[in-house]
Amino acid sequence: MTIMDSLPAAPHVGETLGRYTVERVEALPEMQGTLVLLRHELGARHAHVIRADDNSAFGVTFPTVPKDSTGVAHILEHVVLMGSQRFPVPDPFFSMLPRSLNTFMNAMTASDWTTYPFSTRNEKDFFNLLAVYLDATFFPLMRYESFRQDGHRFEFATPDDPTTPLKLQGVVYNEMKGAMASPGSVMWRAFGKALYPDLTYANNSGGAPEEIPNLSYEGLRAFHAAHYHPSNAFFYTYGQLPLARILDAIENHVMAQFAPQTLDVSIPDQPAFDAPRHESAVYPGTDVERGAQVLVGWKLGHSSDPDLNLRWSVLSDVLLGNPAAPLTRPLIESGLGSALADGSGYRDSFREGAFAAGLKGLPAGKAAEVEALVLRTLEEIAAQGIEPELIESSLHQFEIAQKEVSNSGYPFALGVMFRLLGPWLQGGDPVTGLRLDAQLSRLRADLARGPVFEPMLEGLLANPHRVTLEVAPDPALAERAEADEAALVERLSADFTDEDRARIVADSLRLKELQGQEADRSVLPTLGLGDIPTAAPAVTYQTEQPGRARVARAAQPTGGLTYLDVQLRLPALPDDLLDALPLYTFAVTRSGAAGQDYVSLARRIEAVTGGVSAAVGVGTPPDDLNAVRLAVTFSGKALARNAPALVGVLRDLIAAPDFTRDRLEQLLKQRLAGLQASVVQAGNAYAERLAAAQLSATGAVQERFSGLTALATLKATVEGEGGLDALLDRFGRLRALIRTAEPLLALTATPDDLNLDLSPLTDLFSGDAPVGRPAPALPTRAPQARTTDVPVSYNAVAFPTVPYTHPDSPALLVLSRVLRSEYLLPELREKGGAYGGAASFDPREGVFAMSSYRDPHVARTFQVFRDARAFLNGDLGERELTEAILSASKILDPLTSPDTAGRRRIYGDHAGYTQDLEQTYKARLLAVTLDDLRRVMDTYLTEGRATYGVVTGRDPNSDELRALGLTFDVQAI
Repeated sequence: MTIMDSLPAAPHVGETLGRYTVERVEALPEMQGTLVLLRHELGARHAHVIRADDNSAFGVTFPTVPKDSTGVAHILEHVVLMGSQRFPVPDPFFSMLPRSLNTFMNAMTASDWTTYPFSTRNEKDFFNLLAVYLDATFFPLMRYESFRQDGHRFEFATPDDPTTPLKLQGVVYNEMKGAMASPGSVMWRAFGKALYPDLTYANNSGGAPEEIPNLSYEGLRAFHAAHYHPSNAFFYTYGQLPLARILDAIENHVMAQFAPQTLDVSIPDQPAFDAPRHESAVYPGTDVERGAQVLVGWKLGHSSDPDLNLRWSVLSDVLLGNPAAPLTRPLIESGLGSALADGSGYRDSFREGAFAAGLKGLPAGKAAEVEALVLRTLEEIAAQGIEPELIESSLHQFEIAQKEVSNSGYPFALGVMFRLLGPWLQGGDPVTGLRLDAQLSRLRADLARGPVFEPMLEGLLANPHRVTLEVAPDPALAERAEADEAALVERLSADFTDEDRARIVADSLRLKELQGQEADRSVLPTLGLGDIPTAAPAVTYQTEQPGRARVARAAQPTGGLTYLDVQLRLPALPDDLLDALPLYTFAVTRSGAAGQDYVSLARRIEAVTGGVSAAVGVGTPPDDLNAVRLAVTFSGKALARNAPALVGVLRDLIAAPDFTRDRLEQLLKQRLAGLQASVVQAGNAYAERLAAAQLSATGAVQERFSGLTALATLKATVEGEGGLDALLDRFGRLRALIRTAEPLLALTATPDDLNLDLSPLTDLFSGDAPVGRPAPALPTRAPQARTTDVPVSYNAVAFPTVPYTHPDSPALLVLSRVLRSEYLLPELREKGGAYGGAASFDPREGVFAMSSYRDPHVARTFQVFRDARAFLNGDLGERELTEAILSASKILDPLTSPDTAGRRRIYGDHAGYTQDLEQTYKARLLAVTLDDLRRVMDTYLTEGRATYGVVTGRDPNSDELRALGLTFDVQAI
């Protein structure tokens, strides 16, 4: 019996399941699954994928079409998850995070839809979460206080003192202030407005900070009533659970409570432009030399057209998909900018698709030059024709995407949902999002008859519905926005009476009182410790040792794909090479090798692999945090028929990389632009690295590899005299040093494909240099702050603790979960208005951290961190402990898939983190007590051991911080 034989049988077309009718049943041979499409009497649509996967998934999606930029769809997404009829606790969503073994839980607002997805490997957990999600979305309480907390509200600086300054507050309000400081976010919003000015895409569905205060509580409730109804719902489920049981649960929880309703959430076509347009937007930024970007974009046909969608997807990949692509290369080599503009490529997320290309890393005022370059290059490509080899390479990439089943980075179960949602929501055939065989066959047939893509480009160039959009930094915008906010508050409060001010005080005190109340979470479903898998995952693999190299081969059901990783443990590394190492791994797969320039090598990689990468890693053995080890890992994947070619590519990258000064300059400017943009999006991670760098060699190395120190080093290399030449010299030394490393190769493939000849790789290594133990000097121990163009703050505190094998490590992991869910989220998000608050503990690194994300406060947040110990003396019980252990166990048992299971076990064993050791750790985790939590906090999380990091918009030093004994060393990014 095959694995498919053990799955529930698919229903038949026309069969009724309760009030559902099966409209279509479609085989999905590429993923060994079956798609069932159903419709309910109320109009609800349901897609169910039957597949042999223990990770089950659910999602309910509503088309949402806001008519303004008040953020109504986004704020509603928050508020519906803040209490419902069956679960009237203030935060059932966050309360369920630690009560569940979910592999994913979230909610998302896009330009024209809002979705609520989750996935889990536990059947009981699936139905627990299903009940909570259904009740939240269809029967939310939508309390006025929830709207004020997460939407917007007036609040006095001292909430109970009406003589102090009045200000605007709210979780979404602060989130969007941070989001709209990102040039990428500004570009995306401005692009939708510029290309579709008459449609919902012209609005900021997340909420423009200056417009969020215009949203009323009544408007929020009306939007829910108009959109969150079964007649407007698209349900999705996935896995091997019985469909009938899932449908019964949805019927009983939701459908039985509703009557049919006619809803109009349709989006019309955007009227075509008579002539191209030019638009501009600004974001708060000071980098006037390199902070601008220009995007040239066109409106295309309906994205629900499967043939059009595929052809533009392929053409976009041909034009822009790799460094050697015929549009990418001329744009970058022009020297106008450093990287492709945000939004470049084909986008099917609008009802009518869009194609765009441009550059970033520009001074302002370059829109005309970039526009001319894009148009001229496309004209040349259309006239000269596209090489058939480039088209075939792109189709090869689509073949790999069709075959690959991976949970790497994102659950495959939900990736399937997002693939079918695109056409489904726009009135197209959801099957076309999952199966491309018919469209690919038609495309290949048309290609055999003559040119396909060149006429598409000619039509694009003749299309007057074109926009050239420039997004530029405005150094005065942050100050102006702050003044505008003050003026807005003044205008909205100009007619306030004493009674109005008293009401604001009363509302603030009422909200604070509700936030402080202990909710009865016993109404929520939960799991117990008995639901936690006790065994660490076992993966069988075979090892051999040809010469210095060690080879491990793991058989997995990869669907005809081969995955190969070459991990090289480095010998002793001179300190001047440490900063060069992450730049080496970034550049090595984007440059030339073995006599091929970067263009030829990029085309070769595209033609025979599914992609290659190189990365540097930092690790320690399980019993010694000071024994730091560095490794460079080269990775790639390919169809089995191309696996020998993949070996050849990796061999050339390791043995014979070829770096040129011009290409390296291009790459470093691209990396600099990417790192600078990431600070706004991930400031909390940078703040944590600033703090952790002061504690350990591992933290210091990671700060130099991927922290703000790395950003400063890269900036100096790009801008300093002789920096590139010095780096090229270091690259030469690194290339030689890497050949002396200790190699471990991990091959993952089907049993028939495991006998791949790896000798071209293993023969490269013949040295006997021992593995090095870097011991970089730690930065001076002092609170560190870095300022950049953000209107919010990212705050972090870190503490050194113990290695993996220490008996206290599991208690520290549980403590991080308790503080996150029971203390920091309520204090920082609900009460403080930050978008996020977290505690984290990496058992392999031994660093405990607390942090906040998009936070309107600095001093208040560090006081919250200080008060964490007092919180532990409060009313904590077995419920909180059990939930924290459940939450911690998910970290120890991550979701894997055939592509990752083998390498995780192989490299874990090699580093000393064996299956037996993981099981010992989990056994200790299950035995953690509340007394253990208090003890480890008193032992390791003391003030004298703390280090601090902040990323913010201005000098954070204040009287309030000094009262805490904190004075930050402030440097501009």
